[in-house]
Amino acid sequence: MNFSKIKLIVSDMDGTLLNSKHEVSPEFFELFPQLQEREILFAVASGRQYYSLRERMEPIKDEIIFIAENGAIVMEKGEQKHIQPMQQEQVQKIIKEVKNLGGKKYLVLCGRKQAYIENTDKEFMDPFLEHYEKYKVVDTLEKVEDDLILKVTICDLEGAEENSLPHVEHFKKDLQVKLAGKIWIDFNHKEAQKGNALSAIQKIHQISKEETMAFGDYLNDIELYDHAGIGYAVENAHPEVKKAAEFTTKSNDENGVEVILREVLSQRKVEAFQAKDQ
Repeated sequence: MNFSKIKLIVSDMDGTLLNSKHEVSPEFFELFPQLQEREILFAVASGRQYYSLRERMEPIKDEIIFIAENGAIVMEKGEQKHIQPMQQEQVQKIIKEVKNLGGKKYLVLCGRKQAYIENTDKEFMDPFLEHYEKYKVVDTLEKVEDDLILKVTICDLEGAEENSLPHVEHFKKDLQVKLAGKIWIDFNHKEAQKGNALSAIQKIHQISKEETMAFGDYLNDIELYDHAGIGYAVENAHPEVKKAAEFTTKSNDENGVEVILREVLSQRKVEAFQAKDQ
């Protein structure tokens, strides 16, 4: 594998860079400055809230690029580089239809300022707090009006793919509707997806597809591969993601991303040595 052209690496978070305990490995933080030394940019791309991503990447929060809310917003060094909010009428339609479905389904409105929820049941709050750092409990989601809504999320504790997805797939005509995990379904603006956000970063930094590497594990990661010359799925990835990715690395609990980062750095060291020797 030739990694000599790579200038930008982008990785999903949950299930990919994060292990099953939702932790970033110490090894990643050791490898990151080595990537910087070789002028390789690193971005994390997630359905998570921007503030949650900053908290997870605290040691390097001002040195890394954040693609948050499935690509609805891109932040770099505290500056907003790209944003694609939803239309209010679409948000209201989703809220109404999902509330009529019944079952163990919880709704989250993901705003530019913070997230909004109605319910604080412990069974919901445990997974919710893993992904959201700033939030507000409101009486009714329908009356949230003083924020840009970047994403609407269903948390279906009975299983999102089996129980909720069949009832909301008709929204795909006008919106991005993505299975983002076993209990999560995300709705975004039609143009808000990780691939488009990655493309925006590439334009800003004048980096080509061939100079980009991507890692993912779930269906909302597939668009990353469309903009990356080298695409990896972790071993624990959804079968459809493995089909879409050109290569597979070890699982998130085996530091699959870091395995490839070490290979990239090792190859770059050899190239630097050979250039110096010449």
